[in-house]
Amino acid sequence: MHTKFLAHRSFLLALNLGLLLAGCAGSRPLNTSAAAPAAWEHVAVKVDTFQVLDPVRQRRIPLATYVSSLGGSRSARLKVALLNHGYGGTNTAYSFLAKNLVAHGYYVVSLQQELPGDAPLPTTGVPAVVRRPNWERGAQNILFVLQELKRTHPELDYQHLLLMGHSNGGDTAALFAQEHPEQVDRLLTFDNRRMPLPRARRPRVLSLRSSDQPADAGVVPSAAEQAKFGITIVPLPATIHNDMWDGATLAQQREMNALVSVFLEK
Repeated sequence: MHTKFLAHRSFLLALNLGLLLAGCAGSRPLNTSAAAPAAWEHVAVKVDTFQVLDPVRQRRIPLATYVSSLGGSRSARLKVALLNHGYGGTNTAYSFLAKNLVAHGYYVVSLQQELPGDAPLPTTGVPAVVRRPNWERGAQNILFVLQELKRTHPELDYQHLLLMGHSNGGDTAALFAQEHPEQVDRLLTFDNRRMPLPRARRPRVLSLRSSDQPADAGVVPSAAEQAKFGITIVPLPATIHNDMWDGATLAQQREMNALVSVFLEK
């Protein structure tokens, strides 16, 4: 409990000061009793799944949407969050994050980026070069979905767009934020390892880092860049890369969502 408290306290300081958090060496199991139940665990969520078609590229994009099943005040405009899964994953595999976003007043749309028949993600060569076509396709998917949302749901708040992604989905989100900074208010990545995070004041950036898979050189901003641009990098000593989804333990989910909540409420 003492270790988790210190990690959370350090994160709060990093948010306020924009400084680099010092990671703890090694991976330690979380103490489940240290993380109390949070509001997101009791949120009633309505989930819909459907797909949209980009007629220009003839590309179908399966979507999963998450919204409060209790409805809400018509005067309260829901902010938009676009979620991008890790490579080989699915758009319904991050429900614990989606529930937390719904609890914070977001209309969550999770994109299925890879489809059967797509070329596999290259595993040889310089990742930032050979994987860029995959990210660019994903960024085009994000842009089209955003345009479709604006057409079909003009009542939503698009001025505070949250873009997030895990692993390769985080690389895709980082590329989109770099190419369209005026459209993204906040960028949240879970251990993206290949595409450099934006070095800018907009969007605001939070990146949660795993304990087992380091990022390529230049992906994570330096301590000086973090301080200059207000970027927050948080190492998670007790969470590995492949645990940053619904397969995480409840304690890990609570820790990640607690950090996300502080970021969203700042």
